[in-house]
Amino acid sequence: MRSLLATLILLTMNAVFVQGQTKNPSFEAYINKYKDLAIYHQGVYKIPASITLAQGILETAAGTSRLALQANNHFGIKCKEEWTGKRIYHDDDAKGECFRAYNSVEDSYLDHSLFLSQRKYYVSLFALDIYDYTSWAHGLQKCGYATDKHYGTKLINIIETYGLSKFDKLKVTEIKPIRDDIYEIQISESFEKKHPELVNWRRRILQVNGVHYIQAQPNDTYEIIAYDAHMKLKRLLKYNETTQDHKLANGDIVFLQNKKKQASKGTENHVVKAGESMYSISQTYGIKVQSVYKLNKLKKDYVPKKGDILKVRKK
Repeated sequence: MRSLLATLILLTMNAVFVQGQTKNPSFEAYINKYKDLAIYHQGVYKIPASITLAQGILETAAGTSRLALQANNHFGIKCKEEWTGKRIYHDDDAKGECFRAYNSVEDSYLDHSLFLSQRKYYVSLFALDIYDYTSWAHGLQKCGYATDKHYGTKLINIIETYGLSKFDKLKVTEIKPIRDDIYEIQISESFEKKHPELVNWRRRILQVNGVHYIQAQPNDTYEIIAYDAHMKLKRLLKYNETTQDHKLANGDIVFLQNKKKQASKGTENHVVKAGESMYSISQTYGIKVQSVYKLNKLKKDYVPKKGDILKVRKK
């Protein structure tokens, strides 16, 4: 006959085993809600969807943590020196640590992808097979993503318990990214045929000079817009004749196509206003910066002054 102590130990072990095999409904709900977003980021940034989902679940207790609920922070990313966005303070390794706060969960997923793909600490991860979630999980721990010594093992357990590796094999074309904000869509037929993926886009698309554009929202970056538009960042920057370092202001024009060589018919001249630059003028009319100089036979060192009259179209 077993002793009472032995019986209690056995019952405890069985309970732990059963609990370990039982799937958590909140985990499954999180997976169903964000799997498309994780797959999309795998297609763009080459981070396994299974890893992204497992990190989101682990870092937020499946979306129920304070950081997730109050700051849309799904990956426990701290402020770091370069962060200029919103902040939230939370006890972690130390009391009152600074964490990044986002306008939406989608922005958190984007920042997570950029955080891993653009920091030197994680370069080794991208040499791994994208289907090898085990190496990615242990690699994240080795690269110092978290201080938890069992971080990699915990990610692997989540991936295997919920079968997340199946998402690594799906193609980005099979899903659509999610957005919380809804805007009116104004797309020409020709643009719609060339970019069918933007038909259901929820930002408002406008035109100037026959060139489609959107207006930047507060805290927008070219990375966020490129992600939203299913477009490579390099291409978006080329359309707007700018660099990734250029900070966007609310209402700035961001073109989704190449600008033209001159303004539309009926617009020949522009009277320079205070604070305008050759670049801002070119964005206003949907024409290339070089064209503004060429139309006016100006040298590159010319700086527009208030009251100057510039040609933006040939007569």
